[in-house]
Amino acid sequence: MTRLFGKHGWVIGLAALLALLFLFTRLIQPGFGASGLDSLARATLPFAFATAAMAVVVIAGGIDLSVASMMAVAGVTAAVLMDGAGTGFSVFAVVLVLGLGLVMGAINGALIVVTKVPDIVVTLAMLFVWEGTALLILNAPGGAAAPWLRNIVVGSVIFPWLPKAFVVLLICLAVVWVPLRRSKLGLSIYAIGSNELAAYRSGVAIGRTRIAAYALCGLFAAMGGLALTSATGIGEPIPGPYLMASVAAVVLGGVVLGGGRGALLGPIVAVFILRLVRMDLTLLSVDPNITTIVEGSIMVAVVMLGGILAARARS
Repeated sequence: MTRLFGKHGWVIGLAALLALLFLFTRLIQPGFGASGLDSLARATLPFAFATAAMAVVVIAGGIDLSVASMMAVAGVTAAVLMDGAGTGFSVFAVVLVLGLGLVMGAINGALIVVTKVPDIVVTLAMLFVWEGTALLILNAPGGAAAPWLRNIVVGSVIFPWLPKAFVVLLICLAVVWVPLRRSKLGLSIYAIGSNELAAYRSGVAIGRTRIAAYALCGLFAAMGGLALTSATGIGEPIPGPYLMASVAAVVLGGVVLGGGRGALLGPIVAVFILRLVRMDLTLLSVDPNITTIVEGSIMVAVVMLGGILAARARS
């Protein structure tokens, strides 16, 4: 038990905080039940995938500012391809969009490796590139999501308190992350984030590993775009507020800025905490502008704290 708390104490603490927030939600809104939990899960799903995307590159010692723009490209591409399409072609469209996410992320990683320009500069530039690409594909909200794609994230499964969106999130993360983390590629991602020089001397292919990490980021971003399209039923070419939220959730979830430490479980719990805080402020009838200020202040404080802790760890 001591070893469990020593190794996963931060995640356990986040889970306890999430449980207390759920209790607080029931106190301020006694009618909060299965439908409310379903709404929370569906609203959190795109943020969770954006957080997973950011977590992978942060673990590898980088950052990707174009996550939200890649989500927009994936979302509008899916909406355009699925508009009026049958089930067979819409399934093909999903596979195509996931492949597109891998390609976008790989392009980001390749530019960083080839040009040796800092990742924050390259991905800031690519933010505008992918945003423009999304507007070229769909210059206004439109298109449509396939009915089956919408149905897999709406409602509950097995139990009324188990939202489909939460199950979809767990399955997608487990399929990609669980086998990856203990694989050679996963260990290499942790190695280059922890100490790039030591990883190089140990025989890790730094360039290929970095490109692979950004490709995985693009894959998760594409999942987030699909989740957003399935939740809204249309494609949205303007990137949503996923960048800062994903960074804040990654840091709050225990991933060290600078790389080498962390996983996906903590950030996913953290993103539910941040979304639930926003829901509680809405239920308390707090002015939406004040809600935005509070939410932004929490994100800035978390990111600043993460930066300070990372700087102390390096020193």
